[in-house]
Amino acid sequence: MAQAPSAPPMPPAMGGTSDDHGSFQGVPHAAPTKPQKDAGVTRVLSTNTVGLIKAWEEREKAKLENKANKRLSNVGTWERNKQAGIEAQQRKYEEKLEKKKALYFEKMQNKIAELHKEAEEKRMMVQAAKKEECQKVEEMAEKYRATGHAPKNKIFCFHP
Repeated sequence: MAQAPSAPPMPPAMGGTSDDHGSFQGVPHAAPTKPQKDAGVTRVLSTNTVGLIKAWEEREKAKLENKANKRLSNVGTWERNKQAGIEAQQRKYEEKLEKKKALYFEKMQNKIAELHKEAEEKRMMVQAAKKEECQKVEEMAEKYRATGHAPKNKIFCFHP
């Protein structure tokens, strides 16, 4: 299994490793125990070291940026999944409420139909009673005509 490249070892002053000849990652320089006599060589070495440190820093920052982007992506995916689940649950509840609403509407329509039916029956009973009363009046009128007597009014008028 291949191992991912790791950060370069730190320079000796920063806790890194150097080989026996005093070179750092293939960059030759004077042994740390020997005093440096040439300032130009020291400047070149420190420039190389600074360049290596800067390159390492940029790689590490790039790694951190990639890791943060991956985590942000994971958070976004998690959020979308949770939101989809909640929306599915919401649709399920809405469907359930719609079914209840339809059943309740149907029940109310049945009650209205029953009310109309009952009202029609009552109208028919009133019409039948009216017809019966009219037949009685007609029979009484026929009887009065046959006997020649006028009906007695039961309405009393009080005149002073």
